[in-house]
Amino acid sequence: MTSLTVYEHPLNEQVRIYLRLEYLLNQLDEVSGLSAPCHHIQFFRSLFDLLEILEQVQVKADLAKDLDKLKKKLKAWADVPQVDQTQLNQLLDRLAAHQRSVLQAKRFGQALREDRFLTSIKQRFSIPGGSCSFDLPVFHYWLHQPLAARQNAIQTWMDTLSPLRDALAFWLQLTRESAHGGTATVQQGFYQQEADGACLIQLKLAPDLGVYPLVSGHKNRFAIRFMPFDDDHEVADNMPVHISVC
Repeated sequence: MTSLTVYEHPLNEQVRIYLRLEYLLNQLDEVSGLSAPCHHIQFFRSLFDLLEILEQVQVKADLAKDLDKLKKKLKAWADVPQVDQTQLNQLLDRLAAHQRSVLQAKRFGQALREDRFLTSIKQRFSIPGGSCSFDLPVFHYWLHQPLAARQNAIQTWMDTLSPLRDALAFWLQLTRESAHGGTATVQQGFYQQEADGACLIQLKLAPDLGVYPLVSGHKNRFAIRFMPFDDDHEVADNMPVHISVC
């Protein structure tokens, strides 16, 4: 059976930022334990992209507010009959722990912005090819340190992001688990739907359909135009697509 490709699209600016942060944090996790210089270069590129977002947006305050909203939603389930109270209390305990961690942390990325080594190389990474040895001899030196020393430094930097990574992952997990939807039929490559108060939509498409979605919308409504990937494909009429709203 062919696995489905999952697409996600945010319906507000805050979730758009969260998904970008998640994407970059996942990249950091994927390459942080690898040893080749090319992997370390990718690590720093992702790290500096992450810092750029954290410098532009007050993520800490926004995430704390969203965790508080989530707590209120979860507490509202306490009076619903047949709700698993044990599981609900476990979720509330985890949420409270993430809230404390976020509120007690410095501004996200502050420790990385104060790191002398990172500060010395960050600007050159914005230049195409700027990480080569004659542009950044200090980085070239770092790349030739023992692997254990490099990995210890990387782990130290990653640890400063733990409150953000863990709280964000928890919020996104519960948001995705709240999704509801089903299979929809797309007519002439176009689909639209009401989405009262939604923040995220998920689409699942079979790769052999040869199409990808272009989504536009906001918290109350969204529209999707399905586009052929190349000239060898066309958008089938009455195409089945699984759509969920969170």
